[in-house]
Amino acid sequence: MKLTGRDFAAKARGAAETCKVFFFCGQDEAGASAAANDIVAMLPDPGERVEIPGAELRADPAKLGDEARSTSLFGDKRHIWSRVAGDEAHEALKTLLETGDMGAGEACPVIVVATSATDKSRTAKLLEKRKDAVVAMFYPPDLRSVTQSVRGMGDAVGVRLDGSVAERIARAAGLDVRLAQSEVTKLATYLDASPQSPRPGTMEDLDAIGAATEEDGFASLVNAVLAGQGPKVAAEIARMKQVGLNPVGTLLAVERRAAQLARISAALGNRRYQDLDKGEKARLGIFWKEEREIAEQVQRWRGPKLDRLTLRLTELHRELLTNSQSSELLLAQGLTGIARVAGAGRR
Repeated sequence: MKLTGRDFAAKARGAAETCKVFFFCGQDEAGASAAANDIVAMLPDPGERVEIPGAELRADPAKLGDEARSTSLFGDKRHIWSRVAGDEAHEALKTLLETGDMGAGEACPVIVVATSATDKSRTAKLLEKRKDAVVAMFYPPDLRSVTQSVRGMGDAVGVRLDGSVAERIARAAGLDVRLAQSEVTKLATYLDASPQSPRPGTMEDLDAIGAATEEDGFASLVNAVLAGQGPKVAAEIARMKQVGLNPVGTLLAVERRAAQLARISAALGNRRYQDLDKGEKARLGIFWKEEREIAEQVQRWRGPKLDRLTLRLTELHRELLTNSQSSELLLAQGLTGIARVAGAGRR
């Protein structure tokens, strides 16, 4: 079975009930990952998640079949989750299907999220005509479609969003539906909204949760990069890759902090950071949880150095958008370089 992002929602539940192998691909890595998580939630009994990296599948193609046909320690259900690059899973999936066709026994569901792969890849061709497999291709989203998706997310959790509010969430998330879903969920919690008791979501509400959360998901990475903590940056980038977040969305968090540092620098003029009063800090979006880190970053990024940082982030953003297949590598290189510049003044 072959699906696209447009018809996935309508056919996903039926696929989850009848298929065993799911291959998610396309340039919209965020959409593919979100859809993969949706499929797991729709499985009749997903059970335990067993994660197998793509490199392991490539090195040992038989491992997938062994894991998919074994049971957990307590005999419970399980599903296999694998994030791969390109056709890393091709031989493993081919072995799994061939042995299954020869009577090797029932296998648990296998979900593969393939970066840098399309519906023209060898793996997609292997699966697309099988009734027990799904190939789902996700194209890069546009602002209009993500805005509509955000409004749908809001309806599902009881938050009524008009077009302008939904568009702001979509833009702030870098068109990453996972980040957008996180924002809508936080908004619903903030408003104490539910499908049974819906509440309107406004621009003021977005401002409130933005100030209160202070980029929770990215804070450690942002702080490590702008403080010049090279080893920690490497660990944080690895964590973001494992979670599967969109590189552009990750970079946006760093860009927002750089913009905040520029606003603080302009407000300070010739003053010191310590001269800011509580009212000024509130207006500049300085939340107490990260005040120490922000104060250090203000000292580290001032004047021409801050201007060069802003220019480099703009260039890096453009590189990610024009080279989506290499975006994770470009992000790692770019943020490591920025951290190296920041760390040059550390003692």
